[in-house]
Amino acid sequence: MRRPSVVAALVASAMVVLGSRSAPALAQRVPAAHPDSVVLLLPDRVFTGLEDSARTGWAVLVRGERIVAVGPRERLSVPAGARRVELRGSTLMPGMIEGHTHLFLHPYNETSWNDQVLKESLSLRTARAVNHAAATLRAGFTTARDLGTEGAGFADHGLKQAIEQGIIPGPRLLIASKAIVASGSYGPAGYASEWEVPQGAEEADGVEGLTRAARDQIGHGADWIKVYADYRWGPNGEARATFSEAELRTLVEVAASSGRRVVAHAATTEGMRRAVLAGVASIEHGDAGSAEVWRLMAERQVGYCPTLAAVEATARYAGWKEGQPPTARTLQKREGLRAAVAAGVPICVGGDAGVFAHGDNAWEIELLVAAGLAPAAALRAATSGNARILGLDDRLGSLREGLLADLVAVEGDPLREIGAVRRVRLVMSGGRIVR
Repeated sequence: MRRPSVVAALVASAMVVLGSRSAPALAQRVPAAHPDSVVLLLPDRVFTGLEDSARTGWAVLVRGERIVAVGPRERLSVPAGARRVELRGSTLMPGMIEGHTHLFLHPYNETSWNDQVLKESLSLRTARAVNHAAATLRAGFTTARDLGTEGAGFADHGLKQAIEQGIIPGPRLLIASKAIVASGSYGPAGYASEWEVPQGAEEADGVEGLTRAARDQIGHGADWIKVYADYRWGPNGEARATFSEAELRTLVEVAASSGRRVVAHAATTEGMRRAVLAGVASIEHGDAGSAEVWRLMAERQVGYCPTLAAVEATARYAGWKEGQPPTARTLQKREGLRAAVAAGVPICVGGDAGVFAHGDNAWEIELLVAAGLAPAAALRAATSGNARILGLDDRLGSLREGLLADLVAVEGDPLREIGAVRRVRLVMSGGRIVR
């Protein structure tokens, strides 16, 4: 069995010490503005994250880390000495929320997944993750759910702590650390049978094994438990379900007892069905969703994160070029998305950044619109919708009095031209202007 170098082992030990105890996700704090600071934001338009249109002539007043007023400028009571920030030509909206990212990965056309897991040191991967977190925040995503370090252990908790303590810039993080896979189903794979290589996730099986793995991850700071409900381990390399419904239900029960929820990677109909019936909160990828599965997800309000950007990115790496007919998998994704929306499934916005470049997170929003969502629906999903799915809607995700002042201003009107979400002019996190 390959053993890590002394340096890598020391770095790993330090990360474990940093991340050995965690408060629940909703207790986390990103450094906020001074409680006495008052900022008046004056854009051309305000999109609250809850409506189909933007309001003209509105402004947002922030005191400390909270929004204290949203509405027509002439009706706001603005204290003397408030800092006025003119945002002419811009739309002000809630900070966007990234529902599926991997800060410890970088684009696969730079380095393959196998080589990232096996050949890049933990210190190198952590240094990359610091830059990735900053790029995500600069892109207007003030909150992100990181769904697995892919071989980097519990390093995401140290990263999260560094952001919370103001050591490095980054979004509010919800982390899933190692993720859980059935033995023999994940990777890196393809090596001689006598070698045991480091895995990109934690193997666990049965009620006892899954309970132990989930509790250990929770103890090391995981905010979510991620499970691979299926993977490419069929007789011919096709995706097949991994865990039984009972095993998945065990994870849901263990997570729930600690106030946490489970997110499932599931691409097959059966993997999705088992995960939904077991009580997971969101399904990632969902390539083969059926009418029955979409109905179940809608009934139980299970979020669906289609990760369109990852599919397009991998198609491009394989030679597909813009202007060519869509690939079969792209068409399948679009059809599944339309069926899910028609059934009433809540859409989670998350592109699987790491497969493609961090900071390009808005690509998923653009692709949702290209697949048929109205711009307002896509923007609601990326703000208040994601906040609801992630259990954060009592704190952020919309422009309402009392919520955290996580805001972004973009040049232009994204409700008319969705590409405006890339033209970020201002980012505010906890009342602090960070861009």
